[in-house]
Amino acid sequence: MGIILFSIPFFFVLIGAELGYAAWSRRRLFRLNDSIADLSCGILSQVSGVFSKLFAVGIYVWVLNHLAIQRWTPSAPRWIEGAPFSHAQAFPWFGVNAAELASWAAVFVLVDFCYYWSHRLSHEINVLWAGHVVHHSSEEYNLAVALRQSSLHGLFTWIFYVPLALAGVPARMFVSAYALNLLYQFWIHTRAVGRMGRLTEWVLNTPSHHRVHHGRNPRYLDRNHAGALIVWDRLFGTFQAEEEEPVYGITTPLRSWNPLWANVHGFVGIARDVARARGWRDRWMYVFGPPGWRPAYLGGRQAAPDVSAATAETWDPVVPPGLAVYGFVQFVAALAGSFALLQNAMAMPRAHVAAAGFYVAISLAAIGGVFESAQWAGPIEVARLAALGAACVALGWTGALPPSAGAAGAVFCAASLAWFIPRRGALTETELAPIM
Repeated sequence: MGIILFSIPFFFVLIGAELGYAAWSRRRLFRLNDSIADLSCGILSQVSGVFSKLFAVGIYVWVLNHLAIQRWTPSAPRWIEGAPFSHAQAFPWFGVNAAELASWAAVFVLVDFCYYWSHRLSHEINVLWAGHVVHHSSEEYNLAVALRQSSLHGLFTWIFYVPLALAGVPARMFVSAYALNLLYQFWIHTRAVGRMGRLTEWVLNTPSHHRVHHGRNPRYLDRNHAGALIVWDRLFGTFQAEEEEPVYGITTPLRSWNPLWANVHGFVGIARDVARARGWRDRWMYVFGPPGWRPAYLGGRQAAPDVSAATAETWDPVVPPGLAVYGFVQFVAALAGSFALLQNAMAMPRAHVAAAGFYVAISLAAIGGVFESAQWAGPIEVARLAALGAACVALGWTGALPPSAGAAGAVFCAASLAWFIPRRGALTETELAPIM
């Protein structure tokens, strides 16, 4: 997904612009703790994607090479994979290759159609919802939420794109169109843009439409599943226009900034329900039934509670400013390290990538715990920084890192410990994140 990795700096530029708009308009569109949790989920998604995307794309390529219709029916038409635009002497900028452009446009529409069904069923089948729920668990709605992606969902949703491989869509076209589809969806995660023109709102997914999708108001639940084209929701009966401002989040609030818990809490809930189920039908329904399903003897499917802006309570634990500054600095360091890892992952041994990814995951979970004022974050942070400092010294000493870089890392860890240890007594929360 080179397109997504290349776009990361532009995502942060646009988030900065939205922050500027929030300051100018005096609207509170961001919270530091929530935004760090959003970005932490996004980092984990990209790091885990080094492995999971290879798995999903590998399956796609295998199906394409062995089962595509063109292999069995030589007369079947083939997709035109060439560049849709090219430099042309007759024009100062570029020329249009009509056949190639039509082929790429068709693939984009087909990918968007598959995305609609993948997304819709991820709201209607519990095990798929457990993978997707991480994206909806923020109680805010801004461009940072767009980056709040699951690390596990792609392990399930690849199956929705197999029909494109069977139709012979080349892997390069599929991967590019899928990345562009995700890229489009970034900008619609904002409250800074109101409704757009009638034609735009009729055809395209817009901020207004997608705000509805992230609402937990009963009338907004499981609506507007589109990626780029809202026409699918209009055609298949899942469209809902924005009326009042949505209340964002999920019906059972997550109440945690830990990105690891955000990714697994849905599966933990399913496992708990399956373990206490009375029979195999109940076990099946807990996994493959709709979210909130319960057998009749437990009261039947749970209805979503009514909620409004006046009655909704936002989870926003307060930590001392010194710890908040510490958490922000540590997150920036983890973000920089993660970006360097992603840039170099293809050239690194997979075992090294996995080890670095594990360290990133522990770091982000502990930083989330700091913003929760959780006692368990204290010993993890001390051990994490001590281990990183020792590793920097060892790598600098052996020449695996430039000595100056190793020294700088060790100094950063020592300074972080000196700042954190006197303040860790303020981590007083002992309750673990609630299980669904």
